[in-house]
Amino acid sequence: MFDVKTVSMEWGGKTLTLETGRVARQADGAVLATYGETVVLCAVTAAKSVKEGQDFFPLTVHYQEKFSSAGRIPGGFFKRERGATEKETLTSRLIDRPVRPLFPEGFYNEINVIAQVLSFDGETEADIVAMIAASAALTISGVPFMGPIGACRVGFVDGEYTLNPKQTAALADGRLDLVVAATGDAVMMVESEAKELTEEEMLGAVMFAHDECRKVVNLVIDLAEKAAKEPWEIDLSDNTADVKAKLKKAVGKDVTAAYKLTDKSARSNALNAARAKAKEAFAGETPQLQMVAIKTMKKLEAEIVRGAILKDGKRIDGRKLDQVRPIESMVGFLPRTHGSALFTRGETQAICTTTLGTKDAEQMIDGLEGLSYSSFMLHYNFPPYSVGEVGRFGAPGRREIGHGKLAWRALHPVLPAKEDFPYTIRILSDITESNGSSSMATICGGCLSMMDAGVPLARPVSGIAMGLILEGDEFAVLSDILGDEDHLGDMDFKVAGTELGITTMQMDIKIAGITKEIMGKALEQAKAGRAHILGEMNKALGSARTELSAHAPRIETIQIDKSKIRDVIGTGGKVIREIVAETGAKVDIDDEGVIKISSSDIAQIEAAKKWILGIVEEAEVGKIYNGKVVNIVDFGAFVNFMGGKDGLVHVSEMKNERVEKPTDVVKEGQEVKVKVLEIDPRGKVRLSMRVVDQETGAELEDTRPAREPREPRGDRGPRDDRGGDRRGPRRDGGRGGNDRGPRGDRGPRGPRDGGGDPDHMPAFLKED
Repeated sequence: MFDVKTVSMEWGGKTLTLETGRVARQADGAVLATYGETVVLCAVTAAKSVKEGQDFFPLTVHYQEKFSSAGRIPGGFFKRERGATEKETLTSRLIDRPVRPLFPEGFYNEINVIAQVLSFDGETEADIVAMIAASAALTISGVPFMGPIGACRVGFVDGEYTLNPKQTAALADGRLDLVVAATGDAVMMVESEAKELTEEEMLGAVMFAHDECRKVVNLVIDLAEKAAKEPWEIDLSDNTADVKAKLKKAVGKDVTAAYKLTDKSARSNALNAARAKAKEAFAGETPQLQMVAIKTMKKLEAEIVRGAILKDGKRIDGRKLDQVRPIESMVGFLPRTHGSALFTRGETQAICTTTLGTKDAEQMIDGLEGLSYSSFMLHYNFPPYSVGEVGRFGAPGRREIGHGKLAWRALHPVLPAKEDFPYTIRILSDITESNGSSSMATICGGCLSMMDAGVPLARPVSGIAMGLILEGDEFAVLSDILGDEDHLGDMDFKVAGTELGITTMQMDIKIAGITKEIMGKALEQAKAGRAHILGEMNKALGSARTELSAHAPRIETIQIDKSKIRDVIGTGGKVIREIVAETGAKVDIDDEGVIKISSSDIAQIEAAKKWILGIVEEAEVGKIYNGKVVNIVDFGAFVNFMGGKDGLVHVSEMKNERVEKPTDVVKEGQEVKVKVLEIDPRGKVRLSMRVVDQETGAELEDTRPAREPREPRGDRGPRDDRGGDRRGPRRDGGRGGNDRGPRGDRGPRGPRDGGGDPDHMPAFLKED
């Protein structure tokens, strides 16, 4: 029934296995990838024809994590997998970015790639396995895929590169979390977060990853030799030479003139006019030829722009290759936010705001490894007006989620430790103009807004986007690329970091990889650009503010003994709820006894702190406390004097003169001052009001004569020596001086209604 083909290899201390022919046999290509005990199924299907009028490549990648793979049931109301989570969206992008450039230009058949996690062992990350499974499934499907690719994760611990560490441990134990996808010849995609690595260390990590990717590529080739389907026969020959020549004659000068305009709006208008003119030149041709002319127009634009850069070193806006556009930064841009910044670089602009919250504002994440919480969030929005267009406005798409995560990775390594700054932090980036990298503007603006909010960052972070023009052996690396340079170039290479090193690096290419020489050049040029941008940011704000905004909550942390946690919480949470209700402050307590008290009002924090310390503090004999009468009884009054601690003021300790009734002196709810007289071994506290001035709280001289001390119980002797008629121990069968026998000799009791056994009745109760 099954024609199973399998290949395996030892890789990074575990076995990587690729299998096809058993599952999803109706797909064009399906591979079951197993690494450790993590299993991912990837199925590829491709349309056999192109939709009429379609002039783009519709590749769609879906990555899904099945909760059953980790033995979990999804949380929430709907107990099934639903819309893609952030991690699933990011992993889908990880798969898409390196494989998309490996399809030939002009191939427009729709392709669907679906990767599903079927088993997760908690140690082996499923994203890398999914990338490998997708590469293998595409390779054996027969579609014109110029792969395969390999993928791996790299860590950096104690100066050594490590292969495929657990993602959560990559930065906890080391300084790097790097994902690389590559063909056998060149690197295709890089995604990373780092703790200020140098350019040399980052480049070394990428090269280490490429060597490991080659091993995976060879394994996929082995599988393809056993199981690949016949390749598709498609005609992708370029027969547009005549069309291009006609276009160049008709609008070549117009396009060249348009790309000399430095203003984006003016340039866009000039290009639209040139395109309209080109359309007129082919008005009498067939619809098919008109479509070819439109596609060829894009190639003509790329040829003109790329040629000017490579031959003359002239960029679209007239800058030098390594020149950064003018930068202007403002902080405190918005009056009521906790921190805000307006960052403008050329025609790219971002409004970034920082909001500080308490622990209950943390983001809950329900994933394969269980529930986790994130105290740092960065959300990126790209409205259509930022590029002067009419378009969809609503929930974030994949691009917005990806750009936001890139900025998150850049800023996360410089955040203060939770113990030093116990706030939940949310950055919101709204892009208001875009002509270039808005994600790098988000990094710069987000950093400034956090410093404006008083977040004590280790160091400021800046970011820059680099581009590449490559023709044969000739290349040019561009700093701070424009949108058009991104569209017409060969690489989008983004680097962010501090003055000490790189915190994130992302690379996407549109050609079959770049060399170590090109990447090294790009990293060095990016370093100089980052330093320049940091200098411009410092003009607005050089370091974090020492005071938080007046509108931000304050958080104070105290540590109590774990044995006191139950006292602070109270039965069913009664005490902690009362503290929150009475003081107005928020109170969070963890299992280690760390208590965080938060409020925008310092007085509320102090009140809650005083209350909690009163609960956990041990009373001292001889010390005077403020208290409140909570209960009055016949013999005195109970006073709460240390948060949750009560003590008794006996009626004789209320005044120096005789008091008939406690209610003559105090009433419930009354504030009183008391002195601790005694704490017995069971923790009961005896208090006195009469020796404390109830107005000032000063201690008064005790004028009452001291009572004679009681005889200690220990001097009375044992119980069985205190009288001849004392009961003896039960185990002797008797009770001391009594002559009763053991219970077993007394006979059964009669019923309680007066009956019973007459033989056991006393003589005076027996009938005559």
